[in-house]
Amino acid sequence: METVILRPWQKQDAQELASVANNRQIWNQVRDALPSPYTVMDALQWITHVNTQRPVLNFAIVYNGKIAGSIGCTLQTDIARRNVEIGYFVGQPYWGKGIATQAVKQLVQFIQTQTDMVRIEAHVFASNKASMKVLQKNGFHLEAIHRKASFKNNELVDDHLWVRFTS
Repeated sequence: METVILRPWQKQDAQELASVANNRQIWNQVRDALPSPYTVMDALQWITHVNTQRPVLNFAIVYNGKIAGSIGCTLQTDIARRNVEIGYFVGQPYWGKGIATQAVKQLVQFIQTQTDMVRIEAHVFASNKASMKVLQKNGFHLEAIHRKASFKNNELVDDHLWVRFTS
């Protein structure tokens, strides 16, 4: 049976992470903080960074024993301290297999059982229809479209805000 597992990042994942993350089609749908090109050194720096966080909030998406992508969340602060933002990507060889849908489902379960968060948010560029389907399948709803709110690839693009409540 094909399985999707979320687990903490390990240093030995760096080569596989660099392999799946070094893809312009992925970079076009995520924040500019993800380097492009994405090197093994970038992967090692990311893994070192996320492994110092407590609690661990960023995970490798493992599909049939292989690194298929990355998923994680950022706890918000101040008056938004009961909110969490999620983000994820799946490597192109793994697209269309339901992996992101399963990974988001598992991350939502983690957030519900391991945190006191009430609101889960995801920001998606207007062109990323596949990610919107993943969120919809996981009980998120489109709360807002922020017109020309993001600057990506030298153009202003719409940011779709998807939301799910934990209870």
